[in-house]
Amino acid sequence: MVATHTTRATVPPDAAGPRAGHPGRRGLSPRLSPQAEGLLALLVTVAIWAAFALSARALSASSLLPADAALLRFGVPLVVLFPALWRRRRRIAAVRPGAAAKIICGAGVPFFLAAMHGGALTSAAFVGSIVPGMVPLFVSAIMIRRGHGVPRGTQTAGLALIAAGVAALVWRYVVPVDTDVLAGSGILLVASGLWALYTVGLREVDLDPVGSIGLLCLPSFAVIAVLVLTGVLPTGIAHAAGSDIALFLVVQGLGVGLCAGLLYAFAIRRLGAERSSVVGSLSPVAVVLLAIPLLGETPTLAVLVGVPLITAGVVLANRRPRPEVPADA
Repeated sequence: MVATHTTRATVPPDAAGPRAGHPGRRGLSPRLSPQAEGLLALLVTVAIWAAFALSARALSASSLLPADAALLRFGVPLVVLFPALWRRRRRIAAVRPGAAAKIICGAGVPFFLAAMHGGALTSAAFVGSIVPGMVPLFVSAIMIRRGHGVPRGTQTAGLALIAAGVAALVWRYVVPVDTDVLAGSGILLVASGLWALYTVGLREVDLDPVGSIGLLCLPSFAVIAVLVLTGVLPTGIAHAAGSDIALFLVVQGLGVGLCAGLLYAFAIRRLGAERSSVVGSLSPVAVVLLAIPLLGETPTLAVLVGVPLITAGVVLANRRPRPEVPADA
């Protein structure tokens, strides 16, 4: 996913933002400079984000069902972080219900199932581009509604490029109409809107990255477990291939659920939010390139046009506008 800095309101997905806690005061390696450490952490995070998009598409061809992948996504971080989450239980419980609802709905079960279902109907390139790419646009809409002002300067140009890029992705499926791809694209737009809600919600809580992960994963795991136990969502994990379970455990549970949030918070502390967001905008490009050998997807002309537009738009949308100079200065 890509961080956003639109209209003063944004924080990076899967991180509590620049005020997040300290993933490690001693750094990743005593031999690396702080900038090199931040860049290394960010590159790993981008790879994890790309893996999320690829796994969303690969789920339809695996022996796992969406509910199974969700159990791994939200359950593994709880197991790994249980001692740390127990120490933070009072701070997590003290989060205001409104902010907690934004986080739980925005990145929890509704988002996860929308991203997985949308990916099954489209392609990895669509997941990796539409979901993170549209976040700045949705966040801007939320902030305008809250009275925080409209984007200006390069931010406006960036949002326009993002919209043009998404339009370029889907135009060839309008005539003739491809209902599956169009429906999948619509579902991915819903997922992106939910993630924007999560992004805004993170700004309203005073938790470090570990606490934020707990606030998201605990109720999400409980919800998906209830849906599975009551038969609302089918499960096939008992008969799934071990290789599929291992793949989603590593990618969704350890990668997306645990490592991405911690590493991105670390990268922001080392590089700053703006520099991190620029490098993070390469996630859609990485998805397209990795989908060729891993999933056998061939980039279409729409993808070759739309993905660069979205990437450039995210870069511009994350740039802080220059301060206005008084006329008498």
